[in-house]
Amino acid sequence: MTIEQSLREVGGAVSAAAKAADRQPEDVVLCAVSKMFEAPIIAEVLAAGHRVFGENRVQESAGKWPELRKTYPDVSLHLIGPLQTNKCEDAINLFDVIQTVDRPKLARSLAKAEEKLGVKRRYYVQINTGEEPQKAGATPAEADALITLCRDELGLTVDGLMCIPPVDDEAVLHFGLLAQIAARNGLSGLSMGMSGDFETAIACGATLVRVGSAIFGDRPKPAV
Repeated sequence: MTIEQSLREVGGAVSAAAKAADRQPEDVVLCAVSKMFEAPIIAEVLAAGHRVFGENRVQESAGKWPELRKTYPDVSLHLIGPLQTNKCEDAINLFDVIQTVDRPKLARSLAKAEEKLGVKRRYYVQINTGEEPQKAGATPAEADALITLCRDELGLTVDGLMCIPPVDDEAVLHFGLLAQIAARNGLSGLSMGMSGDFETAIACGATLVRVGSAIFGDRPKPAV
């Protein structure tokens, strides 16, 4: 199966899942996760008409996306991996949306970078719904305070919340928790669901799903 065929198949599955949940297919954005794939492969997905992409690392993205954007200036590029505070300006220059605002220090650094560069970006607050010590994200108990800081004190444009459920847990429980936190904070954006569970996420209200391997195939192994 070609990448274009895979993209079409995933897009069809997203639409079908939305309809099954009595939702409009256009209310769910498919974010194609292109991390670790090189520009020529990403260009195949761009040529097929897709425009929303997710990347994990600032440095890797800087090596391929500025050139791709020359041909496809209407791309919406999302950072879906962890961000260090010293990379905030680079991230804001590269990405349209940063989905991994997970702590007050980072939120303040992003606000300073926006002010310095004179631009506004869109953000998701990352919630560690499983409270896993090895994962980034505010705990559910910290969520409201972080959202208030980002949106009300710092003036960041918060589109919604993002989570990555624990591998061994029922994803639906975490998707439901994220939706509850969003609702009580008046947020409509829910970035949740990946290749293995995006249909479940859509049934739980996801407005953006992050799908990589189902579109691009197996990710290349990093060089040693």
